[in-house]
Parts: sequence; structure tokens; C-alpha cells
Amino acid sequence: MDSSTVEHLRQGLLSLILLIVSIGLHEFGHAWVADLRGDPLPRLQGRVSLNPFVHADPLGTIAIPAIMIFLSPGVGLIGWGKPVQVALMNPRTRRVDDLLITLAGPGMNLVLCLAFALAGGLGGYTQGPVADFLEEGLVLNASLIAFNLIPVPPLDGSRVALRLGLFSEAAFTTMARWGFIVLLVLVNLAPFRMFLGQVVKLIVLPCFGLWKALL
Repeated sequence: MDSSTVEHLRQGLLSLILLIVSIGLHEFGHAWVADLRGDPLPRLQGRVSLNPFVHADPLGTIAIPAIMIFLSPGVGLIGWGKPVQVALMNPRTRRVDDLLITLAGPGMNLVLCLAFALAGGLGGYTQGPVADFLEEGLVLNASLIAFNLIPVPPLDGSRVALRLGLFSEAAFTTMARWGFIVLLVLVNLAPFRMFLGQVVKLIVLPCFGLWKALL
């Protein structure tokens, strides 16, 4: 096995680990806030946990991302975790609870973006393997924020749109039937990927600004 193959495998493994951890903490964010809002279901199902493998979907968190990372089949990277189930038992606070629980997932990814920026700045990293790892983690989590806020089921953005009254329950149910196919098409359309890239930049640039300010 030549050195370039070893390096490709090393980089791929680090990317996969970053993805598994980032998706795991995203799902933990949903479960944690649900627990704080008095929803018993995530804790009963063991989802209020920082263990990323509790939240991992074997296909969506590991198998498909691994194929895309290591084999580079020419399609956009896509992955997902095991959805956190919630009861939303209180009708008076259901709308607010759902919004807070939903936004907690991307919110956790934003915390990770800031954590990577702080680690880079306070650690004095400007180049090298550690700097590359922190930068990749920052960009990955910014990408997860942008992707998850797309208003297409089953992504978080669709529930935010639903709770803000941007579309009805009936429309949400109809969209959910075709959501995965729509997303698979969208992430492989150049104009949409360019738009998503601009959203990622809006998140990444302030974080890199923080990183540089702390050096």
C-alpha cells in the first residue's frame, strides 16, 4: 500500500469520525432540550447521551457516508442520524417545545463550530495536521447547519417551517413522502450546492474571524 493510499485512508477515517461525532451531538441536542422541556420520551429511549453511537443510524451515519468518503462515487456527501422521538404531550406549549427541540440540533452544530474556532485560536494553530482537522470540523458542522435548515422533510428546517405556519400539516405529510428523493436531487444540483455553499460561508467566516482574533 503506497503512501498516498495510506494518507487517503487516514483522512477518510478522520472525516468519518468527525461526521459520526457531529451527527451524534446534533441528535443529542434534540434529546437534551426535549428532556429540559419535560418530554420523557428521549430519556426513556436512552437518547439523552453524549455517546454518538447511541444516535447513529447504521446506514445513514456510517455505511453511506463511508462509501461516499472512501470510494468518491461522484455524488454529494449525505448522512443522517437516528431521529429523536418526542411526545410533545403539553398542548399549550407544543408549538414552542417543537421549535426549541428542533432548533437545538443545528444549535449544537453551531456550538461545535465555535468550539473548533476557539481550539484553533487558543491553541495557536495556523497550519499543520491539527489546524486542518479543526478547520474540517468547523466547515463540516457549518455544512450540517445549512443542510439541516433546508425546509424539506425530514430535515429540521421543515419542522421549523411547519411550526411557523409556512405550510400546513397536510402539505408537510405530502412532502414527507418524497423528501428523501427531493434532497438527493437537490444536493447534486450545482446551483443549489452553490447556494448552500454561500450559506456555509456566512457561518464559517465569523468563526474563522474569531479563530484569527484569538491567535
